[in-house]
Amino acid sequence: MIGLLDCNNFYASCERAFNPLLRNTPVIVLSNNDGCVIARSNEAKSLGIRMGVPAFKVKNLIQKNHVHVFSSNYALYGDMSERVMNILKREVENVEVYSIDEAFLDLSQLPDKERIKSIRDKVFKWTNLPVSIGVAPTKCLSKVANQIAKKKLKSGIYILEGEKNISQALKEFSVADLWGIGRKTAQKLKAFGIYTALQFRECDSTWVKKKLSVNGVRLQKELFGEV
Repeated sequence: MIGLLDCNNFYASCERAFNPLLRNTPVIVLSNNDGCVIARSNEAKSLGIRMGVPAFKVKNLIQKNHVHVFSSNYALYGDMSERVMNILKREVENVEVYSIDEAFLDLSQLPDKERIKSIRDKVFKWTNLPVSIGVAPTKCLSKVANQIAKKKLKSGIYILEGEKNISQALKEFSVADLWGIGRKTAQKLKAFGIYTALQFRECDSTWVKKKLSVNGVRLQKELFGEV
């Protein structure tokens, strides 16, 4: 099984890590020169502040709701990322760092949910950063599992296994949110009536190869749980 650990609202969470007074308050982080919003706490999201929106367009919303605004601090984010990855490397033998706030974990020797929970808890205890962990047979499915863990479960952990559970998850998962499906590709698929990840998985592989090349076929296989 493969796990995907993702730090929740990473930049905003980093700003919160050393300031307990920021907990449960709306926080946003701005891009270079304080141009656009590049990170939001859940509280800021609930106010309707969108990712990428120019800061000046939400100035009134920020002031009205006492949103805490931070300029981006990449030295801090890099340091916090290194701390998280070092913890993971001590807990799991094979760790593939995917981005500044994500890593794939080889959990073939750690199938127990309590053991996975202990990793999540240790990251939070040592860094004060909340994380979500999705576990599944393939990387693509672990991405799906991670989204479920992050958006629907307070535990922050979801193990996606078994054909029945996988099919149900893919039925409710937008094809546009699949790992490896970009905006233009999603629009192309929707033009053919393919809106969910399950619909995409069930497409004829020859058609998928013609429309999306061999990468689309590889993605299909991952959705079937094939490595």
